[in-house]
Amino acid sequence: MTTTDSRPTRTARRTTLRIGGQVAIPVRRRTAAAALLILVLLAVAAVATLHLGRLGIELADLPSALTGDASGIDAFVLNRLRGPRLVVAIGTGAAFGLSGALFQSVTRNPLGSPDVIGLGAGAGAGAATVALLFPDTVPVPLGALVGALVAMGVVYVSTGSGFRSPGRLVVAGIGVAAIATSLTQYVVYSIERDKATSLTAYINGSLTARSWDDATTIWLVLAVALPLAALIARPLAMGEMGDDLATSIGAAPARTKTLAVLLSIALSAGAVSVAGPIAFISLTAPQIAKRISRGSGPHLVLSTLLGALLLVAADLTAQQLPLFDDLPVGIYTLALGGAYLGYLLAREWRGQR
Repeated sequence: MTTTDSRPTRTARRTTLRIGGQVAIPVRRRTAAAALLILVLLAVAAVATLHLGRLGIELADLPSALTGDASGIDAFVLNRLRGPRLVVAIGTGAAFGLSGALFQSVTRNPLGSPDVIGLGAGAGAGAATVALLFPDTVPVPLGALVGALVAMGVVYVSTGSGFRSPGRLVVAGIGVAAIATSLTQYVVYSIERDKATSLTAYINGSLTARSWDDATTIWLVLAVALPLAALIARPLAMGEMGDDLATSIGAAPARTKTLAVLLSIALSAGAVSVAGPIAFISLTAPQIAKRISRGSGPHLVLSTLLGALLLVAADLTAQQLPLFDDLPVGIYTLALGGAYLGYLLAREWRGQR
């Protein structure tokens, strides 16, 4: 079957990005320009992260420091304090942004994200359980990862259809999130005050004291997930036209949905394991990407880049805002996401009127 486009001006504005002989991704020029701008802003935010503040590296010394010639205090700041934190922030934000784009594409719900199906709450419950039952024995991030996977297992069983039904997925996720949140609050109330303080920081999402091991973990997850996301990008775009139409043109919507949800969960679980359940990045990044692009499709590339930019900007604020003493970055993303969610709801309300 062949189709023709009655809008030649739009066709002329599209190019095709080819990866090997199997993957061909159509790219709109507006999207490419937006991606380039986001990369520039991300580079600016990264430089500001390394430069600003009392222990910041001077701009004149940054090139030599980044090429391995740093020494003294600059080497300490780059290799121990801010370098790992920055690399983890970029990778974690990218993972959350891509995860949210995949999930929203599958559910066709602009307010959907892995947080909605209980992944973040499960991670918090896992971290809290480890802190209560195995203090100083099992790493809290490992508990968070296990909690996230257990929560997803419960959701999978509860729906009765695995991850193939987006509506059941959201309903089951809300129930699992409520139970997990109650468990977390009980543990925070029960354990010693000092441990509760550090646990609360983690379950709010924190990039403090990240290491190169954390950076390696999240970037390994991205190295596996990004090619897989590229492979399912076209079937996802077809699926957004409706399951019947997608099936008629050779796509397999049920299989694509399951793969996309599994990939979304893997990305979120990897991000949570290194930084805690940072809220709202996976919700807001795909929505901002959609409005920037003004086109159809899952917007995987823009969502990934915007997730990285939003988290690096939020973490820069957490480090440099003088009113507070290095609050967990998740508190800032909560404020950002809450404001953006309010904007979406107000816009929807005006549209209905």
